[in-house]
Amino acid sequence: MFDNFYKNKRVLITGHTGFKGSWLAIWLHRMGAEVVGMALDPYSERDNYVLSGIGGKIKADLRVDIRDAEKVKAVFAEYKPEIVFHLAAQPLVRLSYQIPVETYQTNVMGSIHVLEAVRATPGVKVAVMITTDKCYENKEQIWAYRENEPMGGYDPYSSSKGAAEIAISSWRRSFFNPAQYAKHGKSVASARAGNVIGGGDWAQDRILPDCIRALESGNPIGIRSPKAVRPWQHVLEPLSGYLLLAKKMWEEPTAYCEGWNFGPETSGITPVWEVAQAVVKAYGQGSLQDLSDPDAVHEANLLMLDISKARFGLGWRPRLDMEQTIALTVDWYKRYRDTDVYALCVEQIEQYIGQ
Repeated sequence: MFDNFYKNKRVLITGHTGFKGSWLAIWLHRMGAEVVGMALDPYSERDNYVLSGIGGKIKADLRVDIRDAEKVKAVFAEYKPEIVFHLAAQPLVRLSYQIPVETYQTNVMGSIHVLEAVRATPGVKVAVMITTDKCYENKEQIWAYRENEPMGGYDPYSSSKGAAEIAISSWRRSFFNPAQYAKHGKSVASARAGNVIGGGDWAQDRILPDCIRALESGNPIGIRSPKAVRPWQHVLEPLSGYLLLAKKMWEEPTAYCEGWNFGPETSGITPVWEVAQAVVKAYGQGSLQDLSDPDAVHEANLLMLDISKARFGLGWRPRLDMEQTIALTVDWYKRYRDTDVYALCVEQIEQYIGQ
């Protein structure tokens, strides 16, 4: 899919123990990259990172808090990465109301620490900084957000990601300016994805893990915001975008160092209730329960991404429709207990590539 580009490349992933990070580590390892991961401990013993055993397969599996600037720089100095994917974050909206300061420390200052490590490490050529679709100032508009629209955010999580995007843009213009590439030799971009689902995610307050926990325990699936509309996509969709973007940046370092959206087709922009219904159908059992609470903390009701720029600028497009996305996700959760999970992930990656 990437013309053997990643073979023997030194790649550093922050947040490799997380849901998206573990899938990215598996994919890069499968392509022959020398992968170094630095992150906190995984969320649970059932996480994709743990069950796949990817930590024991990559070059280095490190426990580093990105809030510790000196330790981040030390890892960069020791392993000398060529390509950096920054995914480490506090990723949950509702949790950000409980730990707003830690959310900002991780998502804003942590990102700045990674940028500073990139700046201090001569061998780094490409850095893809992952944020979120929630970085945009969400006006609950019925048209999708484009990359040049204002950053913002209501809740601490969303606003911290908007602030991170502003910091990334500042560092790019101040220290990694494309017009001065001959001087610094680095290409830095940011990437924004929609609501990502897939096997091995057990985080709280996410629809798929909530569904699977309920289904496995025989309880109804409780839906907090049944009418909320989100851009749903399988985890391999944005990861393919990040990987393609980094390859393009390596080949043409001044042409792609900016913000990019990686979302689903319009058919993937679906209410939460319909997604849960599709999960029940694919799983073969279960029921739904409306848990709407008018006094709940604020979460966006409508959010969509415009992917025209990635489609025409990178030649990237989603490969899975909504039915395929749900089927691939539920397949992982139905098989993880009696299957080699690393092999299962590789199987799904190869199935995705073949689409």
